[in-house]
Amino acid sequence: MMKKIEAVIKPYKLDDVKDALQDVGVTGLTVIEAKGFGRQKGHTELYRGAEYVVDFLPKIKIEIVLAAEQVESAIKAICTAANTGRIGDGKIFVTPVEQVIRVRTGETGVDAL
Repeated sequence: MMKKIEAVIKPYKLDDVKDALQDVGVTGLTVIEAKGFGRQKGHTELYRGAEYVVDFLPKIKIEIVLAAEQVESAIKAICTAANTGRIGDGKIFVTPVEQVIRVRTGETGVDAL
């Protein structure tokens, strides 16, 4: 069984999270620049004397597909590395993955990871 972890974190925590995931044996991940908001609700900024509401804040979305037995250690690594103790630290979503295929070789399942 394989799982997909999607983690939304603060951009400046990316290197810490990447290093923590490598330490627990995660060999590959995808990083996507994103914008969003949750309880933070954005903030206001002053630009050339005018006030602007910034609804969407910069975020980083990390996607990892791994064997089910690696999920708990990966989640713990992300939580530890991404935590600042402040609102907006992020979220982690875990979903099942039915199939993975490596395009180059045709390998399937965990072998394709």
